[in-house]
Amino acid sequence: MQNPTFGSELLGHSMAGTDAEASCLTHMSVIDSRAASFAEWPDWMTPELVTAFVDSGIDRPWTHQARAAELAYANKHVALCTGTASGKSLAYQIPILTTLLKDPNSTALYLSPTKALGADQIRSVTSLLAGRRGFTHLQPCAYDGDTDVEIRQWARAHSRWIFTNPDMLHIGILSGHARWRHFFRHLSYIVVDEAHHYRGVFGSHTALVLQRMLRIARAAGGDPTVIGTSATMAEPAEALTRLIGEPAVAVTEDASPRGERTVALWEPDFLPAVTGENGAPVRRSAGAESARLLADFVVEGARTLCFQRSRRGVELTARQARHLLSQSAPELVDRVAAYRAGYLADDRRRLERAISDGDLIGVATTNALELGVDISGLDAVIVGGYPGTVASFWQQAGRAGRQRTSGDSLVVLVARDDPLDTYLVHHPEALLGRPIEATVTDPTNPYILGPHLLCAASELPLRDSEIEAWQAAETVAQLAADGLLKRRKAGWYVAAGVEPHADIDIRGGIGGQVLIVDTTTSQLLGTVDSGRAMSTVHPGALHIHQGESYVVDELDLTDGLALAHPEEPDWTTSARETTDITITDVVERRVCGELTVALVDVDVTHQVIGYLRTLLSGEVLDAVELDMPAQTLNTRAVMYTLTPEALEEVGVTVGRFPGALHAAEHAAIGLLPLVASCDRWDIGGLSTNLHPDTGLPTVFVYDGYMGGAGFADRGFAAFDTWIAATRDAVSSCRCETGCPSCVQSPKCGNGNDPLDKEGAIKVLTTLCRRYSSYD
Repeated sequence: MQNPTFGSELLGHSMAGTDAEASCLTHMSVIDSRAASFAEWPDWMTPELVTAFVDSGIDRPWTHQARAAELAYANKHVALCTGTASGKSLAYQIPILTTLLKDPNSTALYLSPTKALGADQIRSVTSLLAGRRGFTHLQPCAYDGDTDVEIRQWARAHSRWIFTNPDMLHIGILSGHARWRHFFRHLSYIVVDEAHHYRGVFGSHTALVLQRMLRIARAAGGDPTVIGTSATMAEPAEALTRLIGEPAVAVTEDASPRGERTVALWEPDFLPAVTGENGAPVRRSAGAESARLLADFVVEGARTLCFQRSRRGVELTARQARHLLSQSAPELVDRVAAYRAGYLADDRRRLERAISDGDLIGVATTNALELGVDISGLDAVIVGGYPGTVASFWQQAGRAGRQRTSGDSLVVLVARDDPLDTYLVHHPEALLGRPIEATVTDPTNPYILGPHLLCAASELPLRDSEIEAWQAAETVAQLAADGLLKRRKAGWYVAAGVEPHADIDIRGGIGGQVLIVDTTTSQLLGTVDSGRAMSTVHPGALHIHQGESYVVDELDLTDGLALAHPEEPDWTTSARETTDITITDVVERRVCGELTVALVDVDVTHQVIGYLRTLLSGEVLDAVELDMPAQTLNTRAVMYTLTPEALEEVGVTVGRFPGALHAAEHAAIGLLPLVASCDRWDIGGLSTNLHPDTGLPTVFVYDGYMGGAGFADRGFAAFDTWIAATRDAVSSCRCETGCPSCVQSPKCGNGNDPLDKEGAIKVLTTLCRRYSSYD
């Protein structure tokens, strides 16, 4: 490259010219800059509002902002899908503020998937309106879990623009919609910000919440227009239509300027003389590598966000980066911090201010900062492990160079020890050249739809036309048979004594929240849903909060408490589970000779049986047994069977069946996110050389949510693409007998034993060959 880019120069400083570091860089490419295209302010805007935007530094809107604003003002539902930092907020602020100024009764509602984004957007609007005569009556106000009760009462009575999230909309507004009747009667606009975030179980719940809200607003006399925004949403008009149940139009041509962006793919090398589970080689962890890059970039003065997949990963990365800086640049230690969900409200707000003001140079974060919080002037983004979807990768990557004037930036994807990460850093076209995935939702899932039907019926009588639109006839019949719905002349009502709203956790959690408490101070450290508690805060688990380590002493699911004490061990923990599967129904089947691929409904019974303690180097210290209660999940799976003869034909003898199938299952779980909008922690699997329901060697990959979430359906639909990529990932891994980058799983209940990498490649290869014959 004759003219080094900003990104290549910054990365070069971190690599320090060593051969070892250069070998970690598997790919680097540059996305060219782009000039802006402007439009004039719409002639229906008030002069005062135009002046407010101009005074804030926006002389003219970009053409996509003006186009989306025109459509929304014309009462058309609009899906605006343009890149990060393309000013999507302005596109909805124009019609909303114009309408609020012209019609003194009109109201608006803004919906975001995270509190951080909602807080940032209300700050933006408040700043725009501050001190301007004639704007004070607009009264934008937050209404979420962090809002004081007194402010909630004031907002309900006086605010004309409510900023909330789907959780509070469901439990705090729709459940008491009669108190919001004036607001809904005059509701003009609904903003669904970062709409791509609504996928899987969360997306299915949110779709039904939005559709319930629209029916309440219309019953009250309102006729709101919905504006959906996203930087990374495939088929945006169709996606928004699925969410709200009504037709939408799309605006997708991005007219904003963009600086040059360098994208690097980075695979940590193996650690010398260090072995992991069952003697497997161990790579430097993505967290440790990310922490080193973060510290290096901070030393170079580059404002950097470092995304990690888990709350624990965020805390460890921030702590390690601060440790490295204490040795090389101690004056910068306090300018690096962690930010994640689960912090208390005051802590989150303090960190958000420090990030926005530039007091922090480096921040390790979960996807809590993936969305459109306005953090201007970022130079670099480190993505510590593929975030599960192409959409999320570009959403995180787009945080770099985020400012109205174009700025050059660097994005580094650091691969985890994971089959999908291994595949992507060696097949960059599968990441950088692949279109954004379509969002996967299934609001007809009876486990999701049924509770929302009860909510809808408790809000307003449920009419036959609505039941038909929701494809809910069977579910309504079952609810009626269970005595939960009653038919009357005006429609369906909930039975007396049924209060359904509190029974729904729209984030997909199971059975409420568990509080994590420090027993030495009685401080509340955070929360976790009880469905995940047994695998994350079991006795002996390491829990990290704001850089401090705690070890869990006791988990009480009845009282919803995990009690922990401060401790600084040199190890981490990971739970181990066992799984059994029973097939309850075959939805669809494809027979390819001695291979059968099927989509099935299953009952999955799993139990946490212990945990591993692993040194920070990756070396396993020991295994500890636990006796935890079993849980059963009714869900959906994609499965395949092969006859013993087919396996022996390719050299996998009977004695190798368990290890070959087990390794193939692990790798397939790791690669399913390539074709479905999911995370490997959203899915599970089981392999057996003789399953009682099939009588054959069988592999299952199932959705980790009650009733399914659509992930197994996508795996079944794209089986050939999925399995071919899995074969390529395992084949290209440089280890000899298997490692976490190909066939080992971080959540294997059998301690990753037995695993047969060579046998897995043969299994996957014969799957590809035999499935290609399916007509």
